Amino acid sequence: MTKRSQLFLLPLFLMLLTNGCKPASEGIVMTVSGPIDAADMGTTLTHEHVLVDFIGADSTGEFRWNKKDVVEAVTPYLEEIRGLNIRTLIECTPAYIGRDPEMLKMLSGATGMQLITNTGYYGAQNNKFLPASFYDLSAAELASLWTGEFENGIGESGVRPGFIKIAVNPGDTLSAEHEKIVAAAALAHLKTGLVIASHTGPDKPAFAQLKVLEAYGVDPSAFIWVHAQGGSLEGNIQAARSGAWISLDNVNLQRAPGEEYSTGWYAERILALKEAGLLDRVLISHDAGWYSPGEENGGSFRGFTDISTGFIPLLEALGFTPGELDQLLITNPRRAFTIRNPA
Repeated sequence: MTKRSQLFLLPLFLMLLTNGCKPASEGIVMTVSGPIDAADMGTTLTHEHVLVDFIGADSTGEFRWNKKDVVEAVTPYLEEIRGLNIRTLIECTPAYIGRDPEMLKMLSGATGMQLITNTGYYGAQNNKFLPASFYDLSAAELASLWTGEFENGIGESGVRPGFIKIAVNPGDTLSAEHEKIVAAAALAHLKTGLVIASHTGPDKPAFAQLKVLEAYGVDPSAFIWVHAQGGSLEGNIQAARSGAWISLDNVNLQRAPGEEYSTGWYAERILALKEAGLLDRVLISHDAGWYSPGEENGGSFRGFTDISTGFIPLLEALGFTPGELDQLLITNPRRAFTIRNPA
């Protein structure tokens, strides 16, 4: 652990101790309102969005939306899932695509939901969402930027990220730019202890990233294969056995039965992972929300209830026990997002 990280993390653990929490046994996670004991995460959705702005890194910015309007529009959706006993939502919108930590803190205060934001850069869609400055920076310099957000807060917001969010193209190999992003994530993880969630999809880019992380000494358990439903079952099993997290994160009741990525498809994939003894490496979510700047009233916003209202009953019908459902929605998210002791 670096001296700077020690100085940063010590007050967090002392705060938890004075609040009567259990940092020694549970560890901490970082919400937009500050650190909490990991045991207090409760039922968690691990991949959702409040606002996403796909206009591009060269044109986006908080001037594109009104924070109060977004809070007013999204509050009912968060109150709805709070009523379903969901306590924590991982907000996966990266920088330069609509990340707004101050707005998330406002939403958390208005709803009582625990929200977690991120640091990192999103390279998918052929680098459309990378700032121009990215190309002049080394992996170490990128990592320093992201580590700085963890240690000092994002911009002037004072909000600290609770994980590293990156993205790569779904090709067979990683581009030089995307190798740099993964390397930067590895270095930032080693300094901060934050888990790396990477928008990935198919098998080959997932294993290419794991290879880069291995070269930097990062354990596979610090990697979340986002959109792992885009990979094969065999690939999911191989990555999970190595210790990586398998994120199946587009559960949607609107897809017809028998359709690829229907709830039945997701249930069968999770059942296969369970039968392989790997349920403890699986994360599930909706990849829903998406208030869209520039569209009237933020466009068509998809809520976060499908898992609670339709998918859990489907898993129960397949024989999943209450303990196994808690594994998916409480234990696994807690273990994935607990901040590790940095090197």
